[in-house]
Amino acid sequence: MKAIIALEDGTTFEGRSFTGHGEAVGEIVFNTSLSGYQEILTDPSYTGQIVTMTYPLIGNYGTNPEDMESSGAHPKAFLIKEYNSYPSNYRSTKPLAEFLQDHGVLGVEGFDTRALVRHIRTKGAMKGVVSTKELDKEILIQRAKDWSGLVGQDMVKRVTCDTPFGWGNNEPIAGTNFTTATKPEGESFKVVAFDFGIKYNQLRILQEKGCQVQVVPATTDAQTVLAMNPDGIFLSNGPGDPEGVEGVVDTIKELLGKKPIFGICLGHQMLGLAYGASSYKLKFGHRGGNQPVKDLTTGHIEITSQNHGFCIDQSTLPKDDVEVTHINLNDNSLEGMQHKKYPAFSVQYHPEFAPGPHDAKYLFDRFITMMRTA
Repeated sequence: MKAIIALEDGTTFEGRSFTGHGEAVGEIVFNTSLSGYQEILTDPSYTGQIVTMTYPLIGNYGTNPEDMESSGAHPKAFLIKEYNSYPSNYRSTKPLAEFLQDHGVLGVEGFDTRALVRHIRTKGAMKGVVSTKELDKEILIQRAKDWSGLVGQDMVKRVTCDTPFGWGNNEPIAGTNFTTATKPEGESFKVVAFDFGIKYNQLRILQEKGCQVQVVPATTDAQTVLAMNPDGIFLSNGPGDPEGVEGVVDTIKELLGKKPIFGICLGHQMLGLAYGASSYKLKFGHRGGNQPVKDLTTGHIEITSQNHGFCIDQSTLPKDDVEVTHINLNDNSLEGMQHKKYPAFSVQYHPEFAPGPHDAKYLFDRFITMMRTA
């Protein structure tokens, strides 16, 4: 089934759908990971985007319920070089095409993904349309131009939970004030996690490290959180422009200094805005499992997983209050920071990524130590 990929600058590609008819509009981005396509698809941070995989063969190990990072799939479309319709893996319960169909994601293969990725790297991430329904390229180009884009949009409200839930038995269970959150044996810490588009593996690792985790919607106010009397506060990853998210920065400002805070990805960006810094959009973002980051506090180099299109401008951080702790060795962009007066730190990358590098998993231990000390 013929499919057209049209970018806002007039560039087009022809491929074929392996999931049936459909049309999707979003920001076209690419991910350089060699595996983990199911985790990528179920990462809420990809809301509003069309994902291109640089690794050519996708679908070879199928999908399964255990590798979900949320309850659904979030990209508008999934673009690959070649689809493998016969998965070979003992854990597989469903082929990728069927998984995409179940979640309403358009899958397209059979075009030069390398050319698309090189174009984005040169020109920058841009708006695009993928369609099997409309094959007039000029019409699709105009649709791409007319889309609002991600800048200034509150994408978090599309993915945050409607009601609080606890993390227990490796799944979310509706409940408030830690009533449904499993308490680990031995030393344990109560953690309130803000859901900006949270990934399940963040919750798994927090529980593994001895945390009883209560997840709350992004709109939860500071008074409600403090009334739960947590030992620490976790700010999750999420999609889109941090400056477009409504109300969260003011909440974080109220929480600073009250409890230890750990932020990842969008949570890191929201914390930066709360410090008084500003953000900017990267040319084509960082997405993949091979990004080198330097920990300035130790001198160690970590290979990290990343997924973000926006970044905190480190030149706008209040230097008397905030210390830069990590930088990206590819472009020297900000990857981590900590407050000098309050127990708060954050990283732009994903220490919880699975499958992927585990170099940064120690950051969860740092959060535990901070809560224990506090």
